[in-house]
Amino acid sequence: MSELMGGKTFFIARIGSFPLNASVAIFLLPVVFTINDIIIEVFGSERARSVVRSGLLMIFLMIVFSFLAISLPPSSRFASREMFYDNIFGTTIRLAFASLTAFALAEFTDIFVFSKIRQKLGKSRLWLRNNASNIVSQFLDTVIFMTLAFYALDKPFANNFAFLTGLILPYWLLKCFMSAIETPFVYLGVKWLKSEKK
Repeated sequence: MSELMGGKTFFIARIGSFPLNASVAIFLLPVVFTINDIIIEVFGSERARSVVRSGLLMIFLMIVFSFLAISLPPSSRFASREMFYDNIFGTTIRLAFASLTAFALAEFTDIFVFSKIRQKLGKSRLWLRNNASNIVSQFLDTVIFMTLAFYALDKPFANNFAFLTGLILPYWLLKCFMSAIETPFVYLGVKWLKSEKK
């Protein structure tokens, strides 16, 4: 869903003359990181990596299919809408590529940070592992994704920097906030999966 719909940004607030914006995908991505942390806690890092690889495969297949779909000539009935279709799904290709790159680096970083904290602290402080790994990995995810998805080659660097900072900062802070309020669901998810394993 975030690949298909994440190209839309919405205004959050203005700090002085600095506008803060976010992609609509903000409501989905913290859930993905939370689920990943639950899987690491219960099944270990290798299972979490397997889930991430499956997600990457799905994004890759969507990119390939999007290329195919927009390259096929339209029927006469659809020809008048072809421009809109290509505009939407052409943007989706860029978003999917940005997401593929950001998702891969951020999710594997999340697994690495979560696992390292667990090695140091043992099984206690799940809340710390969950939030620390999410803060680091979601920052990486946000910077990479926003830069690849929204950097405008036809605009000067200063314009891009201001726009991207206005996206990255609130988007990352919102994801951190959502990660923090989802912490009880991490405990519930771990408890549920552990009971299912018995």
